[in-house]
Amino acid sequence: MDTPLSTIAVVGLGTMGAGIAEVLVLAGRDVIGIDISEAAARQAVASLEASTARAVGRGRITEQERAAALARFRTSDALPAAADAELVIEVVPETYEIKQQVFRELDAVVSPSAILATGTNALSVTRLAAESRHPERVLGLHFFNPAPAMKLVEVVSSVLTAPPAVEAVTRLARELGKEPVAVGDRPGFVADGLLFGYLNQAAAMYEANYASREDIDAAMKLGCGLPMGPLALLDLIGIDTARTVLEAMYSASHDRLHAPAPVLGQLSEAGLTGRKAGRGFYTYDAPGGQSVVPDALTPAPDTDAESGRSITSVGVAGSGTMASGIAEVFAKAGYTVVLAARGQEKADLARARIAKSLERSVAKGRLTAEARDETLGRITAAGSLDAFAEVDLAVEAVAEDLEIKQQLFATLDKVCRPGAVLATTTSSLPVIAVARATARPEDVVGMHFFNPAPAMKLVEVVRTVLTADDVHATVRAVCARIRKHPVDCGDRAGFIVNALLFPYLNNAIKMVEEHYASLDDIDAAMKLGGGYPMGPFELLDVVGLDVSLAIEKVLHKEFRDPGLAPAPLLEHLVAAGCLGRKTGRGFREYARR
Repeated sequence: MDTPLSTIAVVGLGTMGAGIAEVLVLAGRDVIGIDISEAAARQAVASLEASTARAVGRGRITEQERAAALARFRTSDALPAAADAELVIEVVPETYEIKQQVFRELDAVVSPSAILATGTNALSVTRLAAESRHPERVLGLHFFNPAPAMKLVEVVSSVLTAPPAVEAVTRLARELGKEPVAVGDRPGFVADGLLFGYLNQAAAMYEANYASREDIDAAMKLGCGLPMGPLALLDLIGIDTARTVLEAMYSASHDRLHAPAPVLGQLSEAGLTGRKAGRGFYTYDAPGGQSVVPDALTPAPDTDAESGRSITSVGVAGSGTMASGIAEVFAKAGYTVVLAARGQEKADLARARIAKSLERSVAKGRLTAEARDETLGRITAAGSLDAFAEVDLAVEAVAEDLEIKQQLFATLDKVCRPGAVLATTTSSLPVIAVARATARPEDVVGMHFFNPAPAMKLVEVVRTVLTADDVHATVRAVCARIRKHPVDCGDRAGFIVNALLFPYLNNAIKMVEEHYASLDDIDAAMKLGGGYPMGPFELLDVVGLDVSLAIEKVLHKEFRDPGLAPAPLLEHLVAAGCLGRKTGRGFREYARR
């Protein structure tokens, strides 16, 4: 096992196998690609030829390097071709029967010192190893798709795996330019263990008709900065594959969050498995295609501007970062804005914060000095809500406390003119409970902006059972004018983004509690393997652990699912005053400013 792993066999030449082979040959390894399908082998060769040609065209490799790489790759339709391999990586279909058969045949072919790696992301490495004559040489080597581009490789050890085997493949991963993360043997490992629970919840949200597929995907891309929405990602992964992974996770955890949403089974049984079939949650231009085409579920063009109320002036209640950011957004879009706080001094400070923000935009070339002055000129600071008497839309952005919001809306009910739209920016409280503090709940709607409001494009538009149609239409039209993307949500805890985001964050904390993986490995896995802009612990410390705990409690109370109960470690950190970056310590420690 101290060999340099210079000759490597890849068993299974589908998309993943071909991608792994490409990584290996470009790193100077001799690769034997094995697949029972001659068509798959030909396609793998063609893919390698095409990808290396593109690399030459982009100046990443020379023509000589390309020729050498192609010469290092040969194919076969039989496992005996792996006889001289020092490492065999199998990426055959995700069933125990097929993988065990491969391992049994390899035992009779390869040297006793050769390492056998499974590319599974759902099945037990230990169970596969137990079938081998030499279980100490069996481990998991989980690449991410597309293998040439994705940096993460999970190196999975079972209780039977010999440390030298782990060291050898970890060293190989680094030589391939990858970031190896060492994990133990449990379904999903780190990245998929967190990712697939989130994807499953998104599928369940869609199945419950809570939100459209387009709105769910847009919410997670725009609200969290993810490269793909969850339903589009399920189509890319393969809905049948996702269901298999979730079944394995559920059998190990018995956590309802991992129990596959019925819609995954229905689509799988119907053969609507995603991009590879040409249809899954979305419809594609062809089997294996990437372009989404309109179908019966594609929403019609938005005509809300024609059916809503006229909005020319906006009142924003609050003096914090969110209130000033929202006021800036409306003023930039041409609205006359009244920014009201508890006292003239607080209101003036909030307006001064907007002035600084606009000045930064001018310095960065994003705004002209003339536009800065015009924007600031549209904003009036007021020390009382009485200044909202003539506004067309009142938006509250005060503390996330139901009693405080109810008192404010009771005041707005008395102050604002009849027909004015009243909006709350709550991220977790029931909008209907706020609306009922007024005598006109039909005029009340949720407008959940994301922080920082000037930069974030998403607004969750939350409609209660009493919200009038024209109020809903008005808010969607306003979102279009302020250049935000509205997504429709029902009035339930977490709406779209927080309902999907925070269970994922909570599960990451549980992984640390169980000593399955470290903070750094989990953060690295989700950034490198999932394309997330921040790891879960980085994000928790930015959001604030107290805020995160409050949202977790709201979700748990609303849905009564044991899997949503806040992780004890989160509660302990909050109790200790370790709230994240704002206190200098959360999951990590930070330098005091």
